[in-house]
Amino acid sequence: MEKRKRLINGSETPDGDIIDQAVTWNENDQTQTAAWRSPRWAPPVRLEAVDDRIPAAVAARRLQEGTALVWRGDYHNARQLLQAVGRRLEGRPQKAGAQLPLREIFHRGRLRQAQQAAVLARLLVPLAGTRIALARAPDAADALQAALGPLAGAGLLPLRELLGIIGAWQWRVKGVPVPALGQARVYPHYGVFAPIRSEYLDLVAQAPLPAACRLALDIGTGTGVIAAILARRGVPTVVATDTSAAAVATARDTAQRLGLEGAIEVLQQDMFPDVAPADLIVCNPPWLPGKVANALDAAVFDPDSRMLRAFLAGLASRLASGGEGWLVMSDLAERLGLREPDTLGSMFSEAGLRVLQRHHTAARHRRAQDATDPLHEARAAEVVSLWRLGSAEAS
Repeated sequence: MEKRKRLINGSETPDGDIIDQAVTWNENDQTQTAAWRSPRWAPPVRLEAVDDRIPAAVAARRLQEGTALVWRGDYHNARQLLQAVGRRLEGRPQKAGAQLPLREIFHRGRLRQAQQAAVLARLLVPLAGTRIALARAPDAADALQAALGPLAGAGLLPLRELLGIIGAWQWRVKGVPVPALGQARVYPHYGVFAPIRSEYLDLVAQAPLPAACRLALDIGTGTGVIAAILARRGVPTVVATDTSAAAVATARDTAQRLGLEGAIEVLQQDMFPDVAPADLIVCNPPWLPGKVANALDAAVFDPDSRMLRAFLAGLASRLASGGEGWLVMSDLAERLGLREPDTLGSMFSEAGLRVLQRHHTAARHRRAQDATDPLHEARAAEVVSLWRLGSAEAS
């Protein structure tokens, strides 16, 4: 059976496998059984079958009380109900929040989002293999197959998670255009963060390469887009690593689609590969310190800054003479008060590194323009930097 991450209290843990645990409920005086298909949420304990006749207020109350609702009505009505419940959970904007420190606003907002997500995840849709067993449901067989693997028999999946799977499949089918690659597209697999922000990729595409750059490493490659940019810039050998099997598959696909498989090698492993000292080592770690709740969170949050610290600690010893390490980072963590302003500089010094040059640009994304966002002040001022680092011993 396909391996999946173990789930505890609705959150992913890094390791462990689970099987498709069976869940049961009573419906029309009969016991119903289905396999729990979610790779993110723990199976519910209390289930109840409902259909289009249930009012949004009643559905919201039952979901908040912990009852999972098995939907038996129209698919599009289920989507409308999910939106209606979501609006009820959002409630009124908290006017007093603007008086709090941004750090507190951030943590409260993230907690509220997690609580709302847990409630909304209790609205369930039935599956028959990879078919959504509801009237007027779309054909999501390819999306479900790509995200969850082969499925057979009756199953249940949170509607909100199903919508995420379908949305991710659209990225996979249509691709994400990358201006730094001349609008070439990358096609993320399910659970791999899409490179929709272009400013940091522009920095990688424009920063001067070290002299005679023959070997480059891309640590935490994700979709492989940075490795592709380096190969397109003429680096003859790029070795990319990632711990995620989905990311490795995406990065290899990116290299193949762009005709760069001869220049890019992708390895599934943590941090630095066992290769010769490199002329260039690039890392774009998650930009915010914080706990990871799901696969996509791992592209945004770095618990205790572990990846950042590991990259910096191992960098100097793996650079060739005259080599450079490129660290791509946003200062949003500093602006939110999640990291002290002088922390990066201290990390550089402790790791035996010196700053050769810093290239930076203003953040360019939708949320930076949203004045209604409680964190607008920080997002509007956010700066993305490419730190060019060298060994302090080489100075």
